[in-house]
Amino acid sequence: MRFLVTCGPTYESLDQVRRLTNFSTGKLGIGLANHLRGAGHEVSLLKGYYAVCRDKAAVEPVTFTTTEDLLQHFRAAAKSRFDAVFHAAAVSDFKLGNIYRKSGNGSIEPVSSGKFSTRDGALLAELVPTPKVIAELRDLFPQARIFGWKYEIDGSREGALKLAQRQITENRTDFCVANGAAYGEGFGIVNPSGTVVHCENHETLYAELLRLAGR
Repeated sequence: MRFLVTCGPTYESLDQVRRLTNFSTGKLGIGLANHLRGAGHEVSLLKGYYAVCRDKAAVEPVTFTTTEDLLQHFRAAAKSRFDAVFHAAAVSDFKLGNIYRKSGNGSIEPVSSGKFSTRDGALLAELVPTPKVIAELRDLFPQARIFGWKYEIDGSREGALKLAQRQITENRTDFCVANGAAYGEGFGIVNPSGTVVHCENHETLYAELLRLAGR
């Protein structure tokens, strides 16, 4: 079988030297890619430029940077056929829009710079939503089983699982992996009907994802 795996964070630039990104190491996606490759399958890996995990990937990764760059890599990959797409990358939900300086009279004015200086004092940054990468995957890979991820910090396990199921419904994916502090220990793989398979650790998660991809 042929699988496409993403891992690590995207980033968005504030200026030419500073960036907005996610706390994602790429460890889970690299581990999944290695598990799939070790089981004898063909794997393509898209890895975030700032994925700091030092684990050796069993396949040569293709590096992505911004959310738009990741989306372009997906569009290029869609020229080939994949049996399943595991979208574990941590995509930045926001990019930086206009930057403003607050004047002494309370008004704000837009500013731009290749490198903003602290000598200018406090700045106000506009956060603009990035494109929803997962929303495009079904059209790009119409025959593939698509696995999304939902990492939640606040709330309960029940709430995290509801958000995972909503992701499936809204984006026409096949499964969503829920994890994070809201879910608690381990991982929950959710299907469109709301059935949940709990996996205690990474290895059981990888094995279950492979089983579901092969159905």
